[in-house]
Amino acid sequence: MFAKIKSVGLFGIESYMIDIEADVTGGLPAFDIVGLPDTSVRESRDRVRSAIKNCGFKFPTGRITVNLAPADKKKQGAVYDLPILLAILKASKQINFSFDNSIFLGELSLDGKIRPVNGILAMTITARQNNMEEIFVPYENSTEASVVDGITVYGISTVKELLNHLSGESKIEKTVFKNSKSHSALDFLDFSEVKGQLAAKKALEVAAAGGHNILLIGPPGSGKSMLAKRLPTILPEMTFEESIETTKIHSVAGILNNDSPLITRRPFRSPHHSVSLVGLTGGGSIPKPGEISLAHNGILFLDELPEFKRDAMEALRQPIEDGVITVSRASGSVTYPSSVMLVAAMNPCPCGMYGHPTKPCTCSKTMVSKYLNRISGPMLDRIDLHVEVPPVDYESLSSSSSEETSAEIRARVNKARQIQINRYKGTGVTSNSRLTPKMLREFCVLTDDASKYLNRCFDELGLSARAYDRILKVSRTIADLNSNEKIEKSHVLSAIRFRTLDRKYFTE
Repeated sequence: MFAKIKSVGLFGIESYMIDIEADVTGGLPAFDIVGLPDTSVRESRDRVRSAIKNCGFKFPTGRITVNLAPADKKKQGAVYDLPILLAILKASKQINFSFDNSIFLGELSLDGKIRPVNGILAMTITARQNNMEEIFVPYENSTEASVVDGITVYGISTVKELLNHLSGESKIEKTVFKNSKSHSALDFLDFSEVKGQLAAKKALEVAAAGGHNILLIGPPGSGKSMLAKRLPTILPEMTFEESIETTKIHSVAGILNNDSPLITRRPFRSPHHSVSLVGLTGGGSIPKPGEISLAHNGILFLDELPEFKRDAMEALRQPIEDGVITVSRASGSVTYPSSVMLVAAMNPCPCGMYGHPTKPCTCSKTMVSKYLNRISGPMLDRIDLHVEVPPVDYESLSSSSSEETSAEIRARVNKARQIQINRYKGTGVTSNSRLTPKMLREFCVLTDDASKYLNRCFDELGLSARAYDRILKVSRTIADLNSNEKIEKSHVLSAIRFRTLDRKYFTE
């Protein structure tokens, strides 16, 4: 006898409909799974066999063939255990329920319990897009699946619980979306705790308002990490679309918090400088997202930038420029979104005291040059703002005067970002950092004084074409923070100051 159950497959963050087809016929006992299954899918034969027996059913004798269609796409993971079990039970006439508008997902334990799987959100979205009415997922994944409107979600713990629901003997309550915000150590940070560093704070405000990349350079203890960790407190709120995009990536990576099924805070990822190329960009035999994709719509903070491996650092160049990263393997290519704010921090030399106003540097000129040259020119060129974070003097540290709070800064950032959203409505661009060359000419209109000044600086400083574009984008953001329609000379001057600090350190 033949039976078919609908399920969903996953490759990267993209999912697709799958038909689980089972055929039970007479002959010598055999159990085959076809349709490009990987090892974990082939191992489902043993899990399904034991689960069927331990749930009180009879495992069919004879030849069992299970096909995962379409057969030209690689299938991975244990997510197909549950639909395979149901297909076999139906093909052997041990159950007789209609499954036409239902999706089943879940890994089986040997006693018939259903374990959680990764990527449920992406698979639930695909199920809804294909007009499925209901989806049955592991109980631990049900709150994540309930984020999707237009489809009924049931969280199930065991096979028996599912079959009792389908028979009408004991109905399962559908899962209703109830989002609760998770808490982290970053929630209790505020810019008011940072004494002094007015120039660095202003630069971070500009970066947050326009979504620009920023590099903080200064000696140890000057507050670079302290400032970077408070940057999320002034970023604009995530839109629902951004939350869904980010949650899908974290779901596929298996790091989503079950208590907070929808990510509503912008991610802040801070990998250690020993991170590998694969850990940063993503990879594996079946490519998984790396740190740059996990930071999508948020911040990727690279502390001690020169200490990162050269290949890992250089691999960031294309993703931070294009907003996506493609990982190619023999099994196929996966494209992950990587629209991030790159925030980097570094010392100016190995001892950290090069350029310090009072403490002498113990490094030789060769050591300083070698240390700074770990960061390539093309990589540096892709960072919009280069900001010096000098040591804080005693007077600033001991001052009792109140500093500006994150809420006050965020209000200005939100106002500037809303100007950008309204300006670029319908273009797919939401911040100045993502302006295309064509949009630069249309929206970055300079006054005559500003144009003449930028022209003179371009020749005198020997700026590259990319640096010119980025100066225009930063100038546009500074103008938005000042509610100016046209870019004025003062805006260009500020933007150029944020681009020329690297010459103090990187030209020797």
